[in-house]
Amino acid sequence: MRRLIRKTNLLAVAAMFVCVGISSAASAQSALSGGTFDTNQPLEITADSLEVQQAKQLAIFEGNVQVEQGEIRMRANKLVVHYSDSKSSTSGAPANIRQIDATGKVFLSSPRETAQGDWGVYDVTNKHIDLQGNVVLTQGKNVLRGDKMTLNLVTGKSRVEGGPVSEGSKGRVKGIFIPEQKTNE
Repeated sequence: MRRLIRKTNLLAVAAMFVCVGISSAASAQSALSGGTFDTNQPLEITADSLEVQQAKQLAIFEGNVQVEQGEIRMRANKLVVHYSDSKSSTSGAPANIRQIDATGKVFLSSPRETAQGDWGVYDVTNKHIDLQGNVVLTQGKNVLRGDKMTLNLVTGKSRVEGGPVSEGSKGRVKGIFIPEQKTNE
């Protein structure tokens, strides 16, 4: 069964990974990973189209995908939600989301932090997020660059790694940290 929808709130929990954790890697214990962010807030997903492939248990949001949940925002070209239908769910919930994939210029922001990369995967079951490809994390004037960022949403621990050594790339993590300027009183 295939359906296309212009603007939707369907499977709103699908984009929670963006809102919950990736952007918190810039500071390992930010408000997002520290538990003060309420994931029960209403979540709105808008996209140019939504295709539901019920037989494969996939929901695919494409084209200018935007997600809002409280003060958290996310943009991507495509969001693929892997779920189990309610018939196989023991909790009786309408859908059990197992994994969410975001691809194409993934950008996340909160009032204090931003994160971007080429693609990201949220393992909902294990509460684990990976953001890969040209990863840039910012908090104020501080910037951290790498090729891969991993975040454990349970512990709040994050790790940024450089990519493989190749021509024009040294495969290392690079951080620029600007000390806070103190004013003379």
